[in-house]
Amino acid sequence: MHAAEVDAESHAWLAASNMLKGADTIEHFRRSKIGLLAARTNPDVPRDSLRLINDWYNWLFAFDDAFCEGELMGHRASALARALPPLLEILDGRREPDEKDPFGVALNELLHRIMDASTPAQVDRWRITVKEYLFAQIWEAANREVDLIPTPQDYVLMRRITGATYTCFALIDGGGGYRLEAEEWHHPDVRMLSDLACDLIGWDNDLLSYAKERDNDKARHNLVTVLATHKDLTLQEALLEVSEMHNQAIAAFLDRRAALESWAPLPVRTYVRGLEHWVRGHIEFSLGSARYVHAWPDGTRWPMRSDTGGQWPRAV
Repeated sequence: MHAAEVDAESHAWLAASNMLKGADTIEHFRRSKIGLLAARTNPDVPRDSLRLINDWYNWLFAFDDAFCEGELMGHRASALARALPPLLEILDGRREPDEKDPFGVALNELLHRIMDASTPAQVDRWRITVKEYLFAQIWEAANREVDLIPTPQDYVLMRRITGATYTCFALIDGGGGYRLEAEEWHHPDVRMLSDLACDLIGWDNDLLSYAKERDNDKARHNLVTVLATHKDLTLQEALLEVSEMHNQAIAAFLDRRAALESWAPLPVRTYVRGLEHWVRGHIEFSLGSARYVHAWPDGTRWPMRSDTGGQWPRAV
């Protein structure tokens, strides 16, 4: 109900933050409709929570473009590593941001807003996932620096962290106005479901963003490229294998969710429902965002998907 209004407010916040350089970049972010990702992945949260989540997603996309895909940082692991300590100290409340650092200023603001809306345990959970995400960007930059395509095993493991999805999962319960206890967040069933949701979201993103990444980063950190390279597959064969892995992950998710139902209290079941919102909402956002599918050539054949009962929509 508030999605368009909150998206406009969040975009204005982003544009005023100086994290984006130039009118063209600001307009590109506006057309990307990142607010739709927040609304579709968190459809039941109050307006204030949606705005906070939306701003965090905008920070992540802006950071990814500036640090992870940019030539200065994204291809130089040492430069990226040197840029992280100020952000880590801001996250720990040990440093006030430099006024000339728009990402640090915005991160500090977001931290305090999350602290105001969450329990200390929820803040710590989010803080830890953000640190993991930041450190994982060094791994990606190191791969770019030596032109390395990671192995499938390494890639699947690291994709759960590099995509920042866990930083968003850490806001699901707080944004929804309830709380997972520490033993619930770390329960094997919950962790497995969260990992599987990360896999589904990451692999969907790889399928949808492959054309965009192919021209920018050789799609080095993309499951399609990883499989094609290490298994000597054609592009279409790699797309089909990603789809098969996706279907297997869905089956595993459904099995583990059934096991969870035997013991889980309402907050845990609500959190798992939030994971499902994320998986589906991410697809809906990506198919409507200029950031991704518009890069695919006409005539692209999408693999079959068991969770939709048919094929992916044809790229536009």
